[in-house]
Amino acid sequence: MSIANLKDLASPADAPLLVLKVGSALLVGSDGKARRDWLASLVGEIAAARARGQNVVVVSSGAIAMGAAKLGLPAGGRGSLADAQAAAAVGQIALAELWSELLGKENLVAAQLLLTIEDLEDRRRYLNAAATIARLLQAGAVPVINENDSVATEEIRFGDNDRLAARVAQAAQADAVMLLSDVDGLYDRDPAEPGAELVPVVRGISDEIRSMASPGSRSGMGSGGRVSKLQAAEIAERAGIALAIVNGTHDAPIGKALEKNCGTVFLPRRKDGARKAWLGGRMRMRGKLVVDAGCAKALAQGASLLASGVVGVEGAFERGDPVSIEDEQGRVLAQGLVEYSNAECENLQGRRTGDHEVILGYAPRAAVVHRDHMVIL
Repeated sequence: MSIANLKDLASPADAPLLVLKVGSALLVGSDGKARRDWLASLVGEIAAARARGQNVVVVSSGAIAMGAAKLGLPAGGRGSLADAQAAAAVGQIALAELWSELLGKENLVAAQLLLTIEDLEDRRRYLNAAATIARLLQAGAVPVINENDSVATEEIRFGDNDRLAARVAQAAQADAVMLLSDVDGLYDRDPAEPGAELVPVVRGISDEIRSMASPGSRSGMGSGGRVSKLQAAEIAERAGIALAIVNGTHDAPIGKALEKNCGTVFLPRRKDGARKAWLGGRMRMRGKLVVDAGCAKALAQGASLLASGVVGVEGAFERGDPVSIEDEQGRVLAQGLVEYSNAECENLQGRRTGDHEVILGYAPRAAVVHRDHMVIL
C-alpha cells in the first residue's frame, strides 16, 4: 500500500476499496428526520468515487434515531433497551429506503447488511459476511452496513460504528476507512486552546497518541467517540488498513476534506495475515491470562505462551476460546485462542511442561496459547 496522506484515499490505485462510516448526528437531524440534501451530496461523492474506479462500502448509523421519531419514543429511542430495539426495527426500513432511493438516482444499487458482533467474532460467520460483501461488490452494488440493533443487547453489541467500520474493512479486505465525524480530526490538545494543532498523520498508535484522545484531553474527538475511534484505528492498522478521520458536517464532506487536506490519517504499522488480523480485531475476550516479565519478553520475541510463565488466570473459558494476555502491571500484550479451560490453566500455571501429563492425566498440548493462534498487540 502506498497511502501516505489524506488525498491518497481518493486514489483508485492506492485505495481501490474504501469503507465510509456515516454517524447518526450527520445523517439525522434533531427532529429525527433524515438530512436528505446533505446525504444526497455524499451519495454524489460515492458515485464519483465509483466513476473513478473505487469501490465503496458504507457503514451507516441512523436507524434508531429515525425509528424513534416515527414511533414517538422519548430520548431518541435510547430510553431503554426495548425502545432502542423497537426503534431500530422501524428505522432500518426507513434507512434502507433512503440509501436505496438516493443511490438509485446515481444509477447505483444499494444492498443492506445488518451485522451483530457475533457475526464478526465467530470465524465461520465472519467468513460468510466477507464472502457476501465480496460478491456484492463484484456485482456492482454498494453495501450499506449497520449493526443489527433490533436484536443486539449491551452485552453483545459493538455500541459504535467506528469499530464496526474497521471490522467490516478487515472482512472486505479494504485499503482504507474514512470516519466522517463532527471534528476535523485528532488535535494535539483541546482545539480551543491557543496553539492547538491538527495531527495530519499518525504512524502507529502510541501512549502519546492515546493521551491526546483521552476523555480529559478534549482533543477534538467528540465525547464518547475518542476511545472508539482509536480502537478502530488499532484494528485497522493491524490489518494493514489506513484509517482517516475527517469533518463530515459540510455538504460534499469528502471533497471538502481532500481539497483542504484537512483530517487525520492513521497509517498501518504492519499487515498481519488474514486470520491473525481477525483475531487481533476481536473485542470480546472470554478470560485473561497474566504472565511474568520473562514470559512477556519471550512473547514479544515470537514465542508461544507456556504454562510456566502464567501467574494468574481470570474468567471462565474452554479450549478454543479467545483470551487476553497481560503483564503483571495490567498492560495487554496479546490475545489468542487458548488450548485449555480456565480450570486446567489454574492447575498448570507456573508449572514446567514435564509436570503437565501427571497434572492433567493426559498428554499435554504444545502450549497454553500457541504462537500460530496468538497476535501481539
